[in-house]
Amino acid sequence: MDHLLQLADELQGTGLGLVISESALAFPIIEGLHLIGLSLSVGLIFLIDLRMVGLLWRRIALTEVLAQLRPWVLAGFTLVFATGLLLFWAEAPTVIASPAFPFKLLFIALAGANALYFELAIASTDAVRHNQPEQPPAVRRAGLASLLLWTLVIICGRLIPYLPNWS
Repeated sequence: MDHLLQLADELQGTGLGLVISESALAFPIIEGLHLIGLSLSVGLIFLIDLRMVGLLWRRIALTEVLAQLRPWVLAGFTLVFATGLLLFWAEAPTVIASPAFPFKLLFIALAGANALYFELAIASTDAVRHNQPEQPPAVRRAGLASLLLWTLVIICGRLIPYLPNWS
């Protein structure tokens, strides 16, 4: 852990890390863009998930919802990823030391695996493609898992400044 914290200190001490962390405007602007990206990506994912569990837009084919919202979700994730890297760069030691950070990464990985499984194994089924009135249980489970995992990602992200270290 000490070696990782040393690398984090070095990263934060670079020119870009110092510019972001010491600027009166850079960090809050980047953080604001990060939140906008989260709202766009995770907000739309929640709408898709609510459709998957059958609580929203039941008369609209899931494939149509996915086709319309997927580009916006991906744009939001691009913004989240870029700004998240910059925010990490500016406060790497704080982030690395927080016990919430590895859990955030774990939940992101699980949410990504859930989405990948849905896209590769579930979305291509006849029930999804032909908008059968009752979605298969696998669709509902994937939607519920996504709702839970992205909620946990956001909670862990918000806990990072409040759980500053493992002690």
